[in-house]
Amino acid sequence: MEADTGLKRTITTTQLACFGIGSTVGTGIFFVMSEAVPDAGPSVVISFLIAGIAAGLAVICYAEMASAVPVSGSTYSYAYATLGEVVAMAVAGCLLLEYGVATAAVAVGWSQYLNALLGYIHLPAIPHALSAAPWDENPGVVNLPAIILVALCAVLLIRGASESARANAIMVAIKLSVLALFAAVAFSAFNTDNMSPFFLNGANGVTAAAGVIFFSFIGLDAVSTAGEEVKDPQRTMPRALMAALITVIVVYVLVALAAVGAQQADKFKGQEAGLAQILEDVTGSTWPSIVLSAGAVISIFSVTLVTLYGQTRILFAMGRDGMLPTFFTRVNATTLTPVNNTVVVAVVVALMAGFIPLDYLIDMVSIGTLTAFTVVSLGVIILRRREPNLERPFKVPFYPVTPVLAIAACMYILWGLHWYTFVFFGLWVSVVICYYLVYGRKHSRLNVTSDPLGG
Repeated sequence: MEADTGLKRTITTTQLACFGIGSTVGTGIFFVMSEAVPDAGPSVVISFLIAGIAAGLAVICYAEMASAVPVSGSTYSYAYATLGEVVAMAVAGCLLLEYGVATAAVAVGWSQYLNALLGYIHLPAIPHALSAAPWDENPGVVNLPAIILVALCAVLLIRGASESARANAIMVAIKLSVLALFAAVAFSAFNTDNMSPFFLNGANGVTAAAGVIFFSFIGLDAVSTAGEEVKDPQRTMPRALMAALITVIVVYVLVALAAVGAQQADKFKGQEAGLAQILEDVTGSTWPSIVLSAGAVISIFSVTLVTLYGQTRILFAMGRDGMLPTFFTRVNATTLTPVNNTVVVAVVVALMAGFIPLDYLIDMVSIGTLTAFTVVSLGVIILRRREPNLERPFKVPFYPVTPVLAIAACMYILWGLHWYTFVFFGLWVSVVICYYLVYGRKHSRLNVTSDPLGG
């Protein structure tokens, strides 16, 4: 069940695991603490565990689907193979929301750390008018650093998938080293008084925080967008997914525990570049904060890089299936990358990052990710029944309990999201379905072949 679409197979298991780690560790820890701790207080550690368990169950399902259907397109392709074209388009709507918004949200947060770094090294900060969106709580004109970051990532992706993977692996190593430094320093100032009251807003607070935090697990999904550029995908993808999952959960819980132990919960709300501020408060010196901010500025680049990559490969898969014009599937003869596709995605994401505030974006990413994880878990059950003899180098353990638990965990976290998130999400998916009825159904590749994943 492999497709040959002109993309080049160059990515190794380690590089693919770094894709998952690189796009996941960073979105959560560097940004979400200021959003999640006001909801849950010190029990945000439990919120990280709940979100991690939900993601872990879903990742196991991803591993089986990735081994059975090793193509680009992530959940969209899995839904296309198991649930049909209409559901696949609805899922594509979720993924476009998930990846596009996540990339924009991370780029917005990057500009916060960039300004913090400039301040620490006594350079003029970027004027607020040029580093905040027009509808932010403290409005600016445009978030220019976020736009520049997206442009830089697009240039790297156009150069080639292998080059992007190598650069990402280096940035992941920097990121993990910086977070290890943070945990070591913050644990030295651990104060048990900061852990009380542990449940700041009860169980509802823990659930609400888990919903916000789930945004940070999008990187694990991104691993499955690289199916057509990975060497030996049926074995590489499950291994990379599991390695990334274990690393991510361990890092998140350690850093979250160190952060809430070193700083009172009420100080997190609205805090920009929060981890750097904690280090400065703990040490009374700026050098650890300079290291952390510099590390964040460099390594958050990798988050934007991988999520932008994922978005382009999902559009590539949709174009291959006839759901989008062939413009999105054209591969450059020299770099073997979808250049047109990458440029379009970069422009749209840059506009979002430049003009929309971060806090309006995060919940939309969470609902898209949770829906994608639910569909993959459901897809495992359907494919096991429909194609019981299909080769699966990796199988979900404790089937069908694991995929059912994965669906239940995603439903539980969805319950904690704000009502207006569901409204905007419903409107967006409706728009995508209308697009399918007007364009996609007429141009579908299924009009000329009955094989949903054939080459």
